[in-house]
Amino acid sequence: MSSINTNTAALTALQSLSATQKSLETTQGRISTGLRVATASDNAAYWSIATSMRSDNKANSAVQDALGLGAGKVDTAYTAINDIKDQVDKIKAKLVNARGASLEDQKKIATEITGIQNQIKSSATNANYAGANLLVSDGAATSDLNVVASYNRVGTAVTIDTVNVKASDIQIFGKAAGGAPDFTAGLLKDIVATGATGLFDTSGATAVTDANVDAALVKVETALAGLTTGAASLGAAKSRIDTQKNFLSNLSDSIDKGVGQLVDADMNKESTRLQALQVQQQLGVQALSIANGSSQQILSLFRG
Repeated sequence: MSSINTNTAALTALQSLSATQKSLETTQGRISTGLRVATASDNAAYWSIATSMRSDNKANSAVQDALGLGAGKVDTAYTAINDIKDQVDKIKAKLVNARGASLEDQKKIATEITGIQNQIKSSATNANYAGANLLVSDGAATSDLNVVASYNRVGTAVTIDTVNVKASDIQIFGKAAGGAPDFTAGLLKDIVATGATGLFDTSGATAVTDANVDAALVKVETALAGLTTGAASLGAAKSRIDTQKNFLSNLSDSIDKGVGQLVDADMNKESTRLQALQVQQQLGVQALSIANGSSQQILSLFRG
């Protein structure tokens, strides 16, 4: 039945064209954003999961930054304390050579020891990274080094793990006014002391006795034991920080991959769908045009 009041064919063609246009807009949106689930209205469950995981990954990125800063501090301190341990080993060898030596030889050894002591002071002073020197006491309130290592979330409960280095294991000097190292305090105060109260005083008229050398060697061994403990503590922290950095890097990649599987668009599929919808759109426009033209055909029935 032909009617001038209701063009059923045109209405059907219009509905089909509108549906095609809506599908086309959705496909174009996916292609432009690369996302199959861009908003909560696309898929509330997947969007919620992806949003939470992206937030966690941002926290993991911040943890990686913290680990990088901590690694710099630990590496700097580790390099310095190893150098200082090597210098103390040299002092140990010089003291052994000084045992039973003549006063003239001991004075030459004392000059060499003074140079080594200055190198120890220099290494400790220059062990700074980002304004922190782990080998120097922070003053009245001694604090351990705590490096943020992980961010763990279960629901709304959050825990943060840290890599810890005890200050008592690694601080070898005190802290003077203005932040400079105080070489009269700390584990190595006797090792770098000079003059009459120094480790190896040759200012007298006679050679230093074997007993005095032995006493100095005891101080050196005590210092070496402390330095070895400090180096081991820093080495363990360095190893854990490096391991955690690698783990977080892999974890972040895994989370990104998982989120992508939930919300990313399949571009091959979407490009194929786009071409099909564009053809459907063109056919829909033609069908609507034909349907709209059917009303004009009714006029031919009334022509003489």
